[in-house]
Amino acid sequence: MTDADLDTSYSALCAALAQVGEAQAPLFLSMVCLSLLSRCETAADVLPLIANAQAQLATGAARQD
Repeated sequence: MTDADLDTSYSALCAALAQVGEAQAPLFLSMVCLSLLSRCETAADVLPLIANAQAQLATGAARQD
């Protein structure tokens, strides 16, 4: 994915999150994640991404305080 594609995708995700609202955001993100996971070839492609996101949250690296 190019930087432009990534920016376009991120912007669309942010707009969709704003549209569905805070109450529906967790369900929406779960649906998007499951859809993206289904496009991966193997669990080996996905498991490191899950571990990385989990580790970032555990260390506070992904927080925007």
